[in-house]
Amino acid sequence: MKKIFTYLFMAAAMAFTGCSLDMDPETDLTDNGFWQSATDLRGACNYLYIDLPGFSHDMRSEELVGPNQNSISSGNRTTPNTSSDWTNPYEKIGRCNKIITQGEAMTLDASEKNRWLAEAHFFRAYHYFDLVKKYGDVPLILKVFNTTTDPEIMRGRDSRETVIQQCYQDLAFAAQWLPDIDETDNETDWGRVTRSAALAMTMRIGLYEGTYIKFHNLAEGDANAHLTKAINAADTIIHIERKHDLYPDFQSLFYFDGEGRQNPENVFIKKYGPDRTGIVHNNSRGLENAAALSRQMLDNFLYADGLPREKSPLRISPEVSYSDIIENRDPRLKLTIYSIGEQAYKGPYTPFKNDDQQHGYGYPIKKGFMADQWATGSKETVDKMIIRYAEVLLSYAEALYERDGSISDEVLDETVNYIRNRVGFDVKLTNAFVQQHELDMRQEIRRERMVEFIDESLHYDDIIRWKTAEEVLPRAMVGLLFNADETIRTREELGGDARFTDENGMCNGEQVYDQANMYVIESADSRSFDPERDYLYPIPVYEISTSNGAVTQNPKW
Repeated sequence: MKKIFTYLFMAAAMAFTGCSLDMDPETDLTDNGFWQSATDLRGACNYLYIDLPGFSHDMRSEELVGPNQNSISSGNRTTPNTSSDWTNPYEKIGRCNKIITQGEAMTLDASEKNRWLAEAHFFRAYHYFDLVKKYGDVPLILKVFNTTTDPEIMRGRDSRETVIQQCYQDLAFAAQWLPDIDETDNETDWGRVTRSAALAMTMRIGLYEGTYIKFHNLAEGDANAHLTKAINAADTIIHIERKHDLYPDFQSLFYFDGEGRQNPENVFIKKYGPDRTGIVHNNSRGLENAAALSRQMLDNFLYADGLPREKSPLRISPEVSYSDIIENRDPRLKLTIYSIGEQAYKGPYTPFKNDDQQHGYGYPIKKGFMADQWATGSKETVDKMIIRYAEVLLSYAEALYERDGSISDEVLDETVNYIRNRVGFDVKLTNAFVQQHELDMRQEIRRERMVEFIDESLHYDDIIRWKTAEEVLPRAMVGLLFNADETIRTREELGGDARFTDENGMCNGEQVYDQANMYVIESADSRSFDPERDYLYPIPVYEISTSNGAVTQNPKW
């Protein structure tokens, strides 16, 4: 426990100096002569953007596979002594508290001051939400510690409901004082949070908490009240302020074409170079080496008739060729993974190439890969969309359905079907279609979210709040279909019968899939999920042992 407050004390002791045109902080960290002007406040806030997480390939769910088993996805993690998952957000929260405390004491015009304090309120909510998603109840600290003997250093855990309500308050302040997205200077301010970002974060938190409370049957908190928060925030973005829309080209959405205000889908982004010196990432390299789509996630893509795999007469069964899997599907599938022969990471894509082993023999992700960025050697600079308008639309649809137990065709048209139309998928999701084909509306709304946001770091949070992790995680992880005519490798080279399903879908005595020749990346017996434990992270031992009993461990850890 002391460690998190040591970080908070260090953050409180830090001061910030301003900058002129960009978002990079200066390096002189002294309080002398600081906290005098709006320029000082802006410079202090610049640190908050450096802290903002950017590109990653989230391996915690069944969405992606890689060369190594993920300890969270597989249920094989242990309680750590210390963890950056706990300490890093608190360090960032400490910076926010410092800005808010010092800024409130400054003798500036309220509107001039609050415009920058709003950024600190936004990021404080962002990082507390991150903590709640992982740990549930966490200590809520809203002050600067000026001494290590402050009694609140030993503060215990506040309820997640208390923390989330504070997040709403912070975001309401942010939404009131942040500029409209069209009032920002694209040359100097693009990438800074705006009113749109504050509304969208309110929406994201409301949907998460509303569904988490609903499906986990929590005693504290009103699921519908949280869902209403999400609905109202999304409704403001969609119907009242109308500052955003879908970008017309799904594929180039993730390229440089999709950067900046000229792309109306951008709601909240992390800005990278070239004007951010040293701020780079390795997204394309990660697609080559670390992450591929699992067969479980691929199966969520509908067929061209709008029906899922288990119902569509367009499905080819048994599958023999790679093309049997990707033809006659939602067009987003071909925009998400590579087809055989398509120019990919190091030439035309061929299943089971030697270098494919680096990402675990899953389905190779095309979405967001740029050869020219790959060639930079992990110095990629395309911006990261953290929240885009498509999420606003689908969150609005889901929150309405979960609160009301139904959804109108009108809302489906402006959300799910509008997103489908972008890629030319013209089969509409309607109440009649669901009834006619004996589908589940909840599952179809969730399906849209799963296929639209592949590798955008949303899916793990979704299976946690839906309480479906216990169903999808403790299963075998399945990869590519093997066809000897489509690869240069033999089954024996790839592990023989021990790695492939037989004609009954069995592998090593396990029922893995519903057909033969599927590559098994991880067996079910190597994976587990305890629903009484694994929906929350374990609190690091150090934080418990130094809190004099104020901080308690999550159940069964």
